Amino acid sequence: MMRELKWIKLNISMFEDEKIKLIEQMPEADTILIIWVRLLAQAGKTNANGYIYLNENIPYTEEMLATIFGRPVNTVRLALKTLREFGMIHIDEDSFIHISNWEKHQNVEGMDRVRHQNKIRKQKQREREKAKQIEQKPKNVTSRDNHATEEEQEQERRKKKEDKEQEQQQTSAIIQFWDGNGFGLNNIQAKNQLLSWLDDSSFKQPEKIIRKAMEIACANNKRQLNYVEGILRNWENQSLLTLEEIENSQKEHKKPTAADDGYHYGF
Repeated sequence: MMRELKWIKLNISMFEDEKIKLIEQMPEADTILIIWVRLLAQAGKTNANGYIYLNENIPYTEEMLATIFGRPVNTVRLALKTLREFGMIHIDEDSFIHISNWEKHQNVEGMDRVRHQNKIRKQKQREREKAKQIEQKPKNVTSRDNHATEEEQEQERRKKKEDKEQEQQQTSAIIQFWDGNGFGLNNIQAKNQLLSWLDDSSFKQPEKIIRKAMEIACANNKRQLNYVEGILRNWENQSLLTLEEIENSQKEHKKPTAADDGYHYGF
């Protein structure tokens, strides 16, 4: 399932906003506004609910953004400082950039509708395949064949029961981790949205991968649904669909230092 964004939404009255008007009075107004739009586009490309980063462990530095945007570092630094002071972006203690009020710039509800439609499409496809298999079964069967059919039906019932039990275990594991790690006990809507990733994703091990994303959110002190979903979308966009692929990708970005026993990130 593809979640990569090809466009972002811009308000046609954005230049009537008082913050934009104040920026337009500055000496570097045009450059700052271009960088603002570039940041919006980059946030759309990252597709992490307004966060901008190279990956979930590596934030963009001023030097990296200068290279990507083709602007001098000092210009990028000025733009980030201005946009931060005007409350248009937020830069946390780990240097991750987040577009404030991202919903104003991106059709988040539209993406949720696409996800729901993809889920319905998958269900209908499974139903069509099942109906086709039933049609292909021979109609004239012997008593022995009938007995075999009854065994197949029993096996199918057992499999459905096992699948349901497994789904309940996966759901319970995610909810317990959510409730036990400060994501919000009473945030039922957020829990349900996160649980939808069990069925509505391309991951091969969705429960383990969701847990992995939540662990990263805890490590970065970002216990919010949009941050966890941003990590999950980023993995899907990079076609990292198994826990092994994700962990191998993270190892490639971590290199031990000689100065201490910690890590620094290479890129």
